[in-house]
Amino acid sequence: MSDANGADVSGPIGQALGAPRTAADASLVLDNPALGALTGPHAHFAERQGRVLRYPVDVSPWLALPDRPDAEDWADVAALAGPGTEIALPGFGGEIPDGWEVTFRIDGVQFVDDGLAAAPEPEAVLLGPADVPEMLDLVERTRPGPFLPRTVEMGTYLGIRRDGALIAMAGERLHPPGWTEISAVCTDPAFRGEGLATRLILAVAHGIRERGETPFLHTGAQNTTAIRLYEALGFRLRRRITFLGVRVPQTLGQSAAVPAL
Repeated sequence: MSDANGADVSGPIGQALGAPRTAADASLVLDNPALGALTGPHAHFAERQGRVLRYPVDVSPWLALPDRPDAEDWADVAALAGPGTEIALPGFGGEIPDGWEVTFRIDGVQFVDDGLAAAPEPEAVLLGPADVPEMLDLVERTRPGPFLPRTVEMGTYLGIRRDGALIAMAGERLHPPGWTEISAVCTDPAFRGEGLATRLILAVAHGIRERGETPFLHTGAQNTTAIRLYEALGFRLRRRITFLGVRVPQTLGQSAAVPAL
């Protein structure tokens, strides 16, 4: 079975995408993960205007809106970001104001730990600020998703080196209460097929579990190779999620909100 974008969502994937959620679901904080993070464990990063929060622009591109933003919230977005600035919204499925340009829309899926065989990785080394130039170079060559000069400050990052060179890494990004996102999973193309990404995912997950938290992650809805890997490792698909890019108008008016679809 395929979704509207042609992604393979057969079997458990298709079933989970249509599964209802209830108010008793303890993972509801993941419906707005940036808001949960910036009002929780990542509050020290938060730049705030009214009810709108964002990470510093060299840490993460994500901006957090309240669950039901109103016109005043959108005015606060404009004040916080500035005219003509592109903002990135993870998990936003509401409406955007008329005149705000949608710059990108990525259909994704959200997975949560459902029995990972998490374990330390003997070959992994802890990465920090001194490693950022190499991390940025690896990200540039592999394109795993947003990674900026201070993203390493969001959590623990582990890497594998061969002959001194960084060839694979994975780490922690969004951190809503009780949860930590595994992100920036990437391997140098010359070393793929050795299971390095799997080993690092399980090692990062082990550290998250050791803190009493639960790992989760995101990937593109059409990335069926990654989806199969995550399911095989013990992740369960929780929901479909949209990553939306929006540009603040140069001049703001009093326009009504319009659907982002």
